[in-house]
Amino acid sequence: MAAAIDAPVLVGIGPVDARPVARLAAQVAAAHGRTVHLLHAFNWAEFEAPAVSGSRADAELLIAGATAAVNESAPGVPVTTEIAEGPAVANLVRRSETAFLVVVGDGGMAHCDRCIPADSPAVQVAARAECPVLVARRSPPPTGPVVVGVDGSASAEVALGWAFACAARHCSRLLAIWVVDSDAAIEDATGRLGDLVSRHRPAHPDTTVECHVIRGEPGGVLVDQSRSAQLVVVAARGDEPWRGMLGAVSQALLYHAPSPVIVVRGVSGPPSRDRS
Repeated sequence: MAAAIDAPVLVGIGPVDARPVARLAAQVAAAHGRTVHLLHAFNWAEFEAPAVSGSRADAELLIAGATAAVNESAPGVPVTTEIAEGPAVANLVRRSETAFLVVVGDGGMAHCDRCIPADSPAVQVAARAECPVLVARRSPPPTGPVVVGVDGSASAEVALGWAFACAARHCSRLLAIWVVDSDAAIEDATGRLGDLVSRHRPAHPDTTVECHVIRGEPGGVLVDQSRSAQLVVVAARGDEPWRGMLGAVSQALLYHAPSPVIVVRGVSGPPSRDRS
């Protein structure tokens, strides 16, 4: 499935890290020629009547601050806003059906040493959304490459297409990484990775690409590579049919990568190039 050319970048705005999330979303929207839709959701039933008006005012201040951050980061990007009733995750998942990309903050989990619960909002959105999900971090990313993990699966090839498009739109080089578990697998993976990259090169002839086959554990290797990346792109679940909605590699990156991470799901090809 491909997103409609007018599908927005949908941004979940919470009480923590609203401005960094909005700024990153604005940059991505500008790069891909998309609009931004800011969504703040909470359960009105949790508040007693005297607190409702205050909560509404707090929500409006939060949205106003995020709107200002979008305008500062990408002045030409149109912004719409919404304050919705109900759980944030459910609202974002439902609206993801008509979104180009969902952007959420990580809640600080990349900097947390304790065990991170599986019901973390960012993880839940990444696991359930109907479109790719970008998980933003508190600190701005470095001006490094776009990194993509490839493992030979069909879903990883879709992620490669997205990574190519992101690198082209952000005028960045692309670093494509295939992780193997033995030296004997390096030669075969090198050839297959080269073939995959060659299929996508014609659409992005000006993008510089580096291909690396590395022996190790995929999640750990990609987390290490993410430390100098401006963005990491990975399939929600690669060649892991026995796993649930998120694979081991995408989970490792969500929990531990210091860079923003796009988890590609719900699409069958790279972002549309119809808008610029």
